[in-house]
Amino acid sequence: MSVDIIIVTLNVIFFRDIEIGLYSAITIYLMGKMIDIVFEGVNFTKTMFIISDQYEKIAHEIGKQVSRGSTGIYSKGMYTNEEKMMLLCVGSRNEIAIMRQIAVKIDKKAFIIILNAREAWGKGFKKE
Repeated sequence: MSVDIIIVTLNVIFFRDIEIGLYSAITIYLMGKMIDIVFEGVNFTKTMFIISDQYEKIAHEIGKQVSRGSTGIYSKGMYTNEEKMMLLCVGSRNEIAIMRQIAVKIDKKAFIIILNAREAWGKGFKKE
C-alpha cells in the first residue's frame, strides 16, 4: 500500500493531473477494504484485554459509551506477583478503537492487548 501511495503521489507531481491521483487513491482504499473482507470475512471481530487498577471505571465507560459488556477475569502478574482484574472486551474494529481510547483516557498506564477474533457468537453478535 505504501508503494501504491508513492506511485500515485509521483504521478500527480510529474503529470500534474490531480483527478487521476484522486481516482487512484479511492481505488487503493477500496481494494484494501475488499482484501480485508476476503481474508477476514464480513463479521470479523477483535478481542481486547485491559489490565488496569481502574477496571471498574473503564468497564462502566465502555458499557455507557459503546454499549458493550466486559468480562472481568481474575489474573496474577507473574513478574510483579500481584493479583489483578483483567477486562475482556469483544467488538468491531471501530468499537475496539473507541474502547482503547476510553481505557487510555482513564488510565494512561493501562496494559492493553488487542487480538483478532475470527467470530463472536452470542448476545450482540452472530446467532445461529
